[in-house]
Amino acid sequence: MASEKINMTVVTEFIMLGFQTGKNIRIVMFILLLVVYCFTILMNFVIVVLVPTSRNLHTPMYFFISQLSMSDILLTSDIVPKMFHVLLHQRGTIGFGDCMAQLYFFGSSEACECLLLTAMSFDRYVAICNPLRYNSIMTGKCCVIMAVTSWLAGFSIVFILIITILTLNFCGPNIIDHFFCDFIPILELSCSDPHIVQMEISFFCVILILIPLTVIIFSYTKIIITILRIPSSTGRQKAFSTCSSHLIVVSIFYWTLFGVYVFPTREKTLSISRILSLLYTVFTPLINPIIYSLKNNDIKKALHDRVHRNVR
Repeated sequence: MASEKINMTVVTEFIMLGFQTGKNIRIVMFILLLVVYCFTILMNFVIVVLVPTSRNLHTPMYFFISQLSMSDILLTSDIVPKMFHVLLHQRGTIGFGDCMAQLYFFGSSEACECLLLTAMSFDRYVAICNPLRYNSIMTGKCCVIMAVTSWLAGFSIVFILIITILTLNFCGPNIIDHFFCDFIPILELSCSDPHIVQMEISFFCVILILIPLTVIIFSYTKIIITILRIPSSTGRQKAFSTCSSHLIVVSIFYWTLFGVYVFPTREKTLSISRILSLLYTVFTPLINPIIYSLKNNDIKKALHDRVHRNVR
């Protein structure tokens, strides 16, 4: 029993290798990612502030967009600051507890995003397929329940995973060939049999990824069928424009997520995985508000009114 406790406390920190490239390339990456990070926080924060303070944005769609922005702020703020340190020093160390905390908030924000995107697809389904019942179905209470459920489910499920991971022994090696603490690299370092954790991850992936994706696909199948039945091309174009932004965000998010976790290969894990991970941890949180703001006149109008009001 004493030896087990010793083994569990042998690894007190991990070494993250990050990006094994030349110094000049790492400096360029640091500057680029710093700009991306600043814009990501700024744009998502603007949406979080605008939605509750602008009357024309008090609708279910914008409410869920603001929730998505909060999830993106949490995700990128959990990953990027430590990644900057790794880039500047070519590698970096992170304490065992800090690594578990980073893993927890990363997994929770990703899980919440899956569920929030599903709630948004249901909102679009009701708006296009059942427009006459939209106000009675998508009430303020319903939206709050869906959002709270998404946050609670995401944080609770990942908490169970973290608790199970903490039962594993980590007695060396302690080198993570990645730029943040992710599930696959962490399990590869365990001295214990990670079979139970892998089964849990597979089970929760069905709950958090496959079932939500099935709901999204079903919703958009119904949406497309309904849109095609609209007689006028103007009506079809208007109906599709209300859900095109969400469809683009869903496509980008699930494409990268499936590339890393659902269909991983050894070669992909060692090389392309970093690029895909950068996409969904750094660039997707920037792309989301850009897509929603550039294609949305209501958000642009609310921002213009807020700036004009502050200038006066």
